[in-house]
Amino acid sequence: MYEHMVFFKFKENITPEKEQELLEKLLSFKGVIPGIVELSAGINVTAEEERKQGYGLGLRVTFDNKESLDQYGPHPAHQDFVKSLDNVIENVVVVDYPIV
Repeated sequence: MYEHMVFFKFKENITPEKEQELLEKLLSFKGVIPGIVELSAGINVTAEEERKQGYGLGLRVTFDNKESLDQYGPHPAHQDFVKSLDNVIENVVVVDYPIV
């Protein structure tokens, strides 16, 4: 199995409604993208002053194998999510690793 973790840093202009929309898109992946064993995502609840320095949304996905992880990126649901990041994203950190 493989773990996929992503942390999103938004521009200051993002609204709470847009954050919620992005979260809902991420949560919908489990029923749509093949190979997902587990998925959790959430909006960062760290104290507001600290959050301004960090990342506002996190995602953790466990895939059943490397092939599923590789097919995730080009999947239409994922690509739709990526397009919805236009003009709101400042930075993204991605970490993928095999679970041993």
